Amino acid sequence: MILIHGINATAKKILGKEACMLQLLLAACGVKSGKWPASITMIRHGESEYNELRGKKAADPLYKEFKRSFIKDIKASHPWTPPEEVHSPKTRELAQQVYQRYTLAKSDHRTLLNERGHWQARQTGAALNQIIPTPDTVLVSPYERTLQTFRSTVDGGFDIGDASVVYDNRIREQEHGLVILHSDKYVYQTFYPEQRQLLERTGRYWYQHLQGESVPEVEDRLRSLLNTLTRDYTGMHVTMFTHHLTILAMRTIIERLTPKEFVHLDENETPVNLGVTMYKQNPDAGKNGKLELAFYNRCLWT
Repeated sequence: MILIHGINATAKKILGKEACMLQLLLAACGVKSGKWPASITMIRHGESEYNELRGKKAADPLYKEFKRSFIKDIKASHPWTPPEEVHSPKTRELAQQVYQRYTLAKSDHRTLLNERGHWQARQTGAALNQIIPTPDTVLVSPYERTLQTFRSTVDGGFDIGDASVVYDNRIREQEHGLVILHSDKYVYQTFYPEQRQLLERTGRYWYQHLQGESVPEVEDRLRSLLNTLTRDYTGMHVTMFTHHLTILAMRTIIERLTPKEFVHLDENETPVNLGVTMYKQNPDAGKNGKLELAFYNRCLWT
């Protein structure tokens, strides 16, 4: 049997409907092409201002004291403890000090790369074409740090040829709601202790951030994206610049992972900054082809 990994992207652009008709004709003749893009590559953004802030915060004696007091309060509480009584005045005061010292005071979508993040992106861009195909289409999350990551990889040497560039908010980061105002989940949980209790009862996968999203809600918009990819990008090479949880949610959908498997990945194999993940279509698998993981979380800047 002849195997064709979809119609060439340039041919699609030139032929339009005729290319689609040709694909249907090939299928009728027993030529198997599959419905998926030839490859999907996902790249996490570089180190951001928030990533840097988190590192400084973790090393600060003030933050360490706050964490000790926070944990002490949790251990001394019970499931029936009223939320307003979970944390001591000392913990709340320490949380307020941490909040004042370590708050970015900007929205998540406006958080920028730091200098190291730009360097990571340039280093990755210099080697990216060696491990992934030249893209036909580049999808970019409209968050500032992903836009900067894409530009810096190109500055570093990533050749995208004549690929179209599409800014798609479906591949944005999970929305964390009110957590963003506090720049720290433990500070947030000190001020909203019932949210920690809810998180513990529902679990990481099912928990919906207050005025934010749960993981299944992220998956819902990514299923919409996958529908677009099978409709408009069959046989093409697609590269995405996106975020850590988006990559894990895509893996969960494509590989049909369980919530438990998702949590294991998030806790033990979370994507690194500029980590590269690629799926390739196997047109001979399944009824309409299948995306198979080629590699996960490959780091090119170390």
